[in-house]
Amino acid sequence: MRPLVAVALLALCLMGSAADVKVAVSIPPLADFVREVGGERVEVELLVPPGADPHTYEIRPAQMRFLAEARLLFVVGLGLEWWLEDVVSASGNPELEVVVTSSGVGAIDRDPHIWLDPLNAVLMVASIRDALVRADPAGRLQYESNAARYILRLLELHEEIAGRISRWKHREFVALHGAWVYFARRYGLEQLAVIVTTPGQEPSAREVARIIELMRSRGVRAVFAEVQHPTRIAEAVAREAGASLVLLDPLGGVPGREDYISLMRYNLERMEEALG
Repeated sequence: MRPLVAVALLALCLMGSAADVKVAVSIPPLADFVREVGGERVEVELLVPPGADPHTYEIRPAQMRFLAEARLLFVVGLGLEWWLEDVVSASGNPELEVVVTSSGVGAIDRDPHIWLDPLNAVLMVASIRDALVRADPAGRLQYESNAARYILRLLELHEEIAGRISRWKHREFVALHGAWVYFARRYGLEQLAVIVTTPGQEPSAREVARIIELMRSRGVRAVFAEVQHPTRIAEAVAREAGASLVLLDPLGGVPGREDYISLMRYNLERMEEALG
């Protein structure tokens, strides 16, 4: 075999090697980020499945078995993965590196929903890239190339969202669950109130009445709710305030919004129907 041909074949084998790194991730957007950066060099296990609430989901035994062999665990942090410490301890895996992707992102009152700002997503992707390079130095060129390509797509998404929101007539909303503060801060929207401030704890009748009165006085046109949470209270508030109920999805991973970019466009379109 000619030397140049042998070198080329070796390079192809190294670039195409599949599932070199076993990686667990907490939520669907992180799974998408890792797949975009890692490509065929990573095997990804999603811990909190689509449709589940990461605030309450409990890790299953099969997932624990994967964690026992995983090299990396990517989480958001800021309290989103309430099970993190116990699960890592129970995995019995001293080689498992936990990567908190919110590190270096300016948090708002320790709200964990940082990925809903695409520019925060850029920082998270960079953190994922660096961790994969540490775990698998042979894949450095692939990880860096994939990350650079994907970051350009995220920056294009940011420009698209900013351009569309700049033409909206209305800027204020009320949220059932406080997931949209990072998105609001980035794009000049204002979250006036949150209906359910503690997961699983309904607001008092007095608090609901206060929010409805606030919405009426400000002419608020939208209540943002999420597909992962019951909407009964949000529906009642929207109806009494004469506003639209906007059903959003902060997590995705389901048909039509399997990946992060399609997820963000889905949410943008739903918001635009009420605020645009």
